[in-house]
Amino acid sequence: MNLVAWMIIACEIGFWIVILAGLITRYIFKKKKLGLFLLALTPVIDLILLIITGIDLHHGAIATQAHAIAAVYIGVSIAFGKSMIGWADERFLYYVTKQGPKPLKRYGFEHAKHGFKGWLKHVIAYGIGSAILIGLIFYIDNKEQTEALASTWKVWSLVLGIDFIISASYFIWPKKLKA
Repeated sequence: MNLVAWMIIACEIGFWIVILAGLITRYIFKKKKLGLFLLALTPVIDLILLIITGIDLHHGAIATQAHAIAAVYIGVSIAFGKSMIGWADERFLYYVTKQGPKPLKRYGFEHAKHGFKGWLKHVIAYGIGSAILIGLIFYIDNKEQTEALASTWKVWSLVLGIDFIISASYFIWPKKLKA
């Protein structure tokens, strides 16, 4: 594995460590401002990954799947980051501190609407990640060197379409409450 692949793994681990540290600081140690500061550090992790990926490519590395996944990771992290932190916050508050309402399970139209909102966030992630991928392709300006970026973008386009079909299916066949 190359440096960028290891950095993606490190950034993902770092993302969840920062979230967990923020939640523990916020709810266990009752330091709300410090907890919020820690939670606000998550975009810094994305910036670090973007800089390392850019430097690696600038120094002549041939773009690999790891470089492409870095762009996907950044797009997903930006589009879903706030909702992932909210998801973790809600569950930490209820399951760890035994406070707040039980996390909501959605059924029927509410589940379908939530799934469609998730797809819209996927569209935003796709837009951000695609801009990075296409920007890198044009910046490098060498088809052989950027083949992995282009192929990842094509696969992601297909995945976005499949995600739309799944999200739309929730409106046709809504999730039912189990008896």
